[in-house]
Amino acid sequence: QVQLVESGGGLVQAGGSLRLSCAASGRTFSNYGMGWFRQAPGKEREFVAVIRWNSGNAYYGNSVKGRFTISRDNAKNTVYLQMNSLKAEDTAVYYCAASDTYLTLTTMLRASEYKYWGQGTQVTVSS
Repeated sequence: QVQLVESGGGLVQAGGSLRLSCAASGRTFSNYGMGWFRQAPGKEREFVAVIRWNSGNAYYGNSVKGRFTISRDNAKNTVYLQMNSLKAEDTAVYYCAASDTYLTLTTMLRASEYKYWGQGTQVTVSS
């Protein structure tokens, strides 16, 4: 079994920052990429960012470009999401995800392409 455990969510004022972490543990798997999705009440799960595990190349959803930064620590099997200039519309449950297959620029946007998921962490931005 592979477990993804997120941490770092919470309540922050608009314009503030938060840093999310996601640690992978359990059996070894072919890690092609780890990323973040988010889901607000009544909305579909939305792609936020992904990082290719080997190359470190990062990709972002349009709504977070320039404000969020994804990074990884290979030794710790951990991925981070630094969120700056937070807005009320960033309020959602944020989910960490990992894929054991290669992600193209198209497939990385789809939640269905990720095999492993964390339990989610709530991020609330007050305006």
